[in-house]
Amino acid sequence: MTDALRNGLLAALPDSDWVRWEPLLEPMALPLGHVLYESGVQLAYACFPTTAIVSLMYVTENGDSSGIALVGREGMVGVPLIMGGGSTPGRAVVQSAGQGYRISASALRQEFARGGPVMQLLLRYTQALIAQMAQIAVCNRHHSVDQQLCRWLLLNLDRLPGDDIVATQELIAHMLGVRREGVTEAALSLQRSGLISYRRGHVQVLDRQGLERRSCECHAVIKDEYDRLLPQPVPV
Repeated sequence: MTDALRNGLLAALPDSDWVRWEPLLEPMALPLGHVLYESGVQLAYACFPTTAIVSLMYVTENGDSSGIALVGREGMVGVPLIMGGGSTPGRAVVQSAGQGYRISASALRQEFARGGPVMQLLLRYTQALIAQMAQIAVCNRHHSVDQQLCRWLLLNLDRLPGDDIVATQELIAHMLGVRREGVTEAALSLQRSGLISYRRGHVQVLDRQGLERRSCECHAVIKDEYDRLLPQPVPV
């Protein structure tokens, strides 16, 4: 099995479509902090992560940022290409290093225009991604930093093969759009409760079920929508 099929969308392509897609895909490294696209720039390709996680973010004029969605081995970075816009006011940044595959913007548009299973699969993914964005917006507005951190950790676990998340408190603060002091306090509270262990930019989840109980409903809502709409990716 080619590594590309560790991505859930690519693995879900029918054999007849995969024959066309395979030569169009190019492997790419996704190092920590790598920017896949910036605000307002025309996207040159779409990326299908296999072992990396990409954060979709919006940045204000004064430099404040907030993550609006996570994309891992279940999905694709580059939805604007199939929606007709070709660019977005947000940016996409690798928050967990790994590997992925890319396809050129023109090739993706041609495949989408064929209709059939490819179009239906990508539209279902787009619906799931929009649901994630909407739920995160609600979470950021109505739930505590403690609950937001639990939700963020769980979304990462859904996209990683293990229980270790590489993330500094500064990075988490940027992703959640909150002050670093708030993340520090929430992380210490989770650690005192025996749910996580945090040291030197690594968060190890010790009790996932406890984390789920402590989280708001937002993670469950997002996960249920992804499970309903999309096939599950092959384990890494």
